[in-house]
Amino acid sequence: MGEQIRIVRQTRLDPAFPLSRRELAGVVATILEALGREGASLEITLVDDSEMARLNAGFMGCPGPTNVLSFPTGHGDVFRGEVGSAGESAYLGELALSVDTLVREAHLYGQPEQVHLARLLAHGVLHLAGYDHGPEMDDLTELAVDRVLLAQAD
Repeated sequence: MGEQIRIVRQTRLDPAFPLSRRELAGVVATILEALGREGASLEITLVDDSEMARLNAGFMGCPGPTNVLSFPTGHGDVFRGEVGSAGESAYLGELALSVDTLVREAHLYGQPEQVHLARLLAHGVLHLAGYDHGPEMDDLTELAVDRVLLAQAD
């Protein structure tokens, strides 16, 4: 069974947001392949800064919005209060991505939105896969971003 990438939009997309749902799913599929997680499934919920601040406070105890939050399998369904079944081993979990923060940070860092988006998604997927911050995670993030850029150039 191939990967299933579910994208839920809970906010109006900023015109600067670089990709459609289909294109976004393609970027995530490329990231999963680059990280050796092809066939895995996950859900991405696109939120605004207000919802991200609520999630960040509720789950991380941190005030204000952040760019991406990862909810690995076993934490339940954050947005619907459901818990996945134990047989869903290929299901990595959920990501919440703030579209507002993505666009703001891309401009702040002087990066194209697509590059910053790939970096945030790779970072979030690595957290879902059990990685924590450090040199290995940084290297894998950049590997995934490079693979996305190569795929988009083709």
